[in-house]
Amino acid sequence: MSLRCDLIFRDATIIDGTGDNRVSGDVAVSGERITAIGDLSAWSADREIIATGKVLAPGFIDAHTHDDRAVLCGPSCMLCKMSQGVTTVVVGNCGISISPVRMKQRPIPPLDLLGGEEWFTFDSFGDYAERLAREPAPVNTVALIGHTALRVEALDATGMGDLTRAASDKEAAHMQSRLREALLQGASGFSTGLYYPAANSAPTAEVIAVAEALRETGGLYVTHMRDEGDGVLASIEETLKIGTAVGAPVVISHHKCVMPWNFGRSTETLALIDAVQARHKTDFDVYPYNASSTVLMPEKLHPDVPIKITWSVPYPQFTGRMLSDIAAEWDLSQVEAARRLLPAGAIYYQINEADMQRILSHPRAMVGSDGLPHDQFPHPRLWGTFPKVLGHYSRDLGLFSLEAAVHKMTGRVADVFGLADRGVIRAGAFADLVLFDPLTVRDAANFDTPTLPAEGIAETWVAGQSAYVHGKGATEARAGRLVTRGC
Repeated sequence: MSLRCDLIFRDATIIDGTGDNRVSGDVAVSGERITAIGDLSAWSADREIIATGKVLAPGFIDAHTHDDRAVLCGPSCMLCKMSQGVTTVVVGNCGISISPVRMKQRPIPPLDLLGGEEWFTFDSFGDYAERLAREPAPVNTVALIGHTALRVEALDATGMGDLTRAASDKEAAHMQSRLREALLQGASGFSTGLYYPAANSAPTAEVIAVAEALRETGGLYVTHMRDEGDGVLASIEETLKIGTAVGAPVVISHHKCVMPWNFGRSTETLALIDAVQARHKTDFDVYPYNASSTVLMPEKLHPDVPIKITWSVPYPQFTGRMLSDIAAEWDLSQVEAARRLLPAGAIYYQINEADMQRILSHPRAMVGSDGLPHDQFPHPRLWGTFPKVLGHYSRDLGLFSLEAAVHKMTGRVADVFGLADRGVIRAGAFADLVLFDPLTVRDAANFDTPTLPAEGIAETWVAGQSAYVHGKGATEARAGRLVTRGC
């Protein structure tokens, strides 16, 4: 075995991503892989890092993002993730994907969370994958195909057709064919956003018909469920029915129980998930905040839920302000003010902290930011999710051990999404790594100043290349690749 390598970490506290206890030792990296772990005092390297007092962990895998467009835009666009130690992102969630559909005019909500029609230029997922190969991203990308994107194409190619109906058999067959093609071209699964008006009229049978493509390809079914409030239990059952019907593992996106009268119901939902897990593989992701964020939907407003505007096409000057204040300034009801602001995005303060902590603590939980990188005034989860779990919930509150926290962000996610040689520190694994200070790591972003980088994250590496350095920002490295299940 060679005693020379490209990079060596000495005297690191190694948390390997498996959930096992931390150990002290050295880690060697050659090229894009980890070469050796242990006492490497006889080894030498081109770069040596004395990591005494620091934790070396696998790079974090963000289980739920809307970074489909951001990964195409270079290192600066992914600073929000790399500054948290994230090295891999799962895109295409909530039925929203930038491919495989070309838009002729501004896409309908929620597809417009990714931007205007100028970004929806991919006729196939293969085209998107080719772009990532030709112009590599600074982080790795795992891609899902969105039901809403497929639905817009199948029901009306302009995106302006009537989506308030079920797809015909012919339209469902077209969506299934497009999904199958994308899966064969490297997509890892199928996502739905049945909560949104553009997909809410799709009956369970339509989703099953489209998702049938997962059976032969081994892809995942990932869902922003139809209802996360009053009907949350029925929605979990529907999710299980779809996954079971097509033989696909399921992932419940950003699990929560919304609206004040549903606070505390996570005891019911987690019990149900535990029960269905015995019949069918069921996992979920969660973000560590008591507020959600998505497009502004006037029909979903409730007086008990404060709303902050994150972007507005006609009134960009109102971003970062509370809807109630805007409505008062205009002498309108909040619903009327919301309609005037459209198209727009918003933060909804509708989650109970105790529920969120209970969900986050569950052994099946993965961490996903659900960050919206193109919002003018984003939810702080875009910049703060992972250090908040490490610092606030693990270190300060003692909700779970640091080893468990890292596992929820690394090995657990890699296992659920089938990512080989990622999410762990072991010889032969990819050198996607993060070095952080366990005593100082914390989120700096908050609801008033949401774009501040984390504290305590020293450096992030993707495939052995330095991608982010604290105090200096993103490097020019573009070592990311499209990662598919089993690869």
